[in-house]
Amino acid sequence: MFAEMRAFQMLYSRVHSLNLLSTKYPQIHKLYRTFHSTNHRLINDSSTADVSTIYDPMTGSLVTKRAPKSKHTEVESNKDPYKQSGSDYADALKDDRSYGNVVKASHGSGSGFGANKKKSKSKSSWVCSDCGYTDGQWWGYCRECKNAGTMKEFTETDNGGKTSGFQVSEKIVRSWLPKGSGEALPMRLTDVNRGINHLNWRFPLPGLFGHEVSRVLGGGLVPGSLILIGGDPGVGKSTLMLQIAAIIAEGREISKPAPVLYVSGEESVEQIGNRADRMEINTEELFLYSSTDIEDILGKAQALSPRALIIDSIQTVQLMGVTGSAGGIYQVKECTAALLRFAKKTDIPVFLIGHVTKSGDIAGPRVLEHIVDAVLYMEGEQYSSHRLLRAFKNRFGSTDELGVFEMSPCGLKAVTNPSEIFLSEEHSDSEFLAGLAIAVIMDGSRTFVIEIQALCAAGNSLSRQVNGVQAGRADMIISVLMKQAGLKLQSNAIFLNVVSGATLTETAGDLAVAAAICSSFLEFPIPNNVAFIGEIGLGGELRMVPKMEKRVSTVAKLGYKKCVVPKLAEKSLEGLDFGEIEILACKNLKEVINTVFVADG
Repeated sequence: MFAEMRAFQMLYSRVHSLNLLSTKYPQIHKLYRTFHSTNHRLINDSSTADVSTIYDPMTGSLVTKRAPKSKHTEVESNKDPYKQSGSDYADALKDDRSYGNVVKASHGSGSGFGANKKKSKSKSSWVCSDCGYTDGQWWGYCRECKNAGTMKEFTETDNGGKTSGFQVSEKIVRSWLPKGSGEALPMRLTDVNRGINHLNWRFPLPGLFGHEVSRVLGGGLVPGSLILIGGDPGVGKSTLMLQIAAIIAEGREISKPAPVLYVSGEESVEQIGNRADRMEINTEELFLYSSTDIEDILGKAQALSPRALIIDSIQTVQLMGVTGSAGGIYQVKECTAALLRFAKKTDIPVFLIGHVTKSGDIAGPRVLEHIVDAVLYMEGEQYSSHRLLRAFKNRFGSTDELGVFEMSPCGLKAVTNPSEIFLSEEHSDSEFLAGLAIAVIMDGSRTFVIEIQALCAAGNSLSRQVNGVQAGRADMIISVLMKQAGLKLQSNAIFLNVVSGATLTETAGDLAVAAAICSSFLEFPIPNNVAFIGEIGLGGELRMVPKMEKRVSTVAKLGYKKCVVPKLAEKSLEGLDFGEIEILACKNLKEVINTVFVADG
């Protein structure tokens, strides 16, 4: 018994002596610079902990153990002495520790939260909504087209491997193409020309209306062409395209009727049908459809196999998988590119109606006009019933052609004699009214006879108001009349006007403007059977203008008896048969005044 008590005392003393030898490593702090508005913080390293050595009676050896840190101790050791304690500060401190852990993990060997995770990169750029110019930073105006307020921010985010807009449109178009169309090989030029019947290559549009449209297109509709038509709101773009669709679908005596698909993203099928009913269009082969999805539209077109496809308008359709909403720069570009590939592969002509900006340009990127084959623009005055159709770009014809139409309750009607719309209704009154003169101008290959009106009023007001004539050109003509012709116009207010809202776009109307001013100032009416053709120089001389023969021939057919032309044109007109018209050749303005403004007898 005594021996057992002795052994227990020795064991107890040995255990307590070992506990006295246990060591506690000092806590070592490391400085970490963190992004805070306060001073640097002392943050405990996660590697520091309490270490102790104890005796294990089961094994009879010393064991070293590391005691884990409690959450309470960690919070207490990281308290900021400059901050107040509280639950809010404890939460903020917890966020700071989390931020520190992320920072340390990023500097580690790659293990831990957020080590290998990368955020998707985004690239921002500024794109002009008018011309499509792209810049890396914002400017108050577009550095390409100089328009203010047109730079829009566009952010292109890494889509994580998604298909781009080009790939989407290419896949869509390829799925709708006929079999074997994608297997085309390069061909010799001689083989291509041998297989084309140039007489029947274009599809002519019959009737007076179709003849005017065919004139602007260069002689007819080319298979597989992509045509863009623009114009101001309310000018009649949809009306024009609905009539063209009806003519193509009917075919009339040229070909058999064939389906034509008219797609609108702005109106419902019932609204389009109501307009067609007012225009008395009841073609059975004209199909109407309302959709804004290019994939859906081309799917219906492939199933129908139409003779032509009409999209109203390109700003309302969109292509799934392309960044941006309908009407955006990238949407318009990709939708037009998809329609172009569809037209070229299937030989189906496609018409696009485009909106215009406040400056009169077609809305969308400038590349839109480069993609299409032809750009037609429809013009018309607000209070006038006449419409003009011009070609600003045409890969298959001339851009000098012009179509003239008149808006009626049943739609657009072709004007057979365009000169009639530019002459006043009571033109015979010019025999008694001073200040009226007839000019002969050309727009493309067409010749127009228009009426110029002038009014000279003496008084205190010396203002000059012009309508249809360039202000700088009018000032030059007035100055030449005062200096070279000796007219005392300094004390007169001068007003100029072109009848029917027409605009003088060439210098061939200079002589008619000067004659109208002289007639009003001298109070001498010009006979209504006299026309004027010529350009005025600064010395008062009369200069030649292009296509004099065609201009004189036009006024001769309209029944004019006299035509005043420059002296230099006399030789080129010699020997030509113009009927009973008399050619009056003059060198300068003084000679014109002495020839025209002389009383008979």
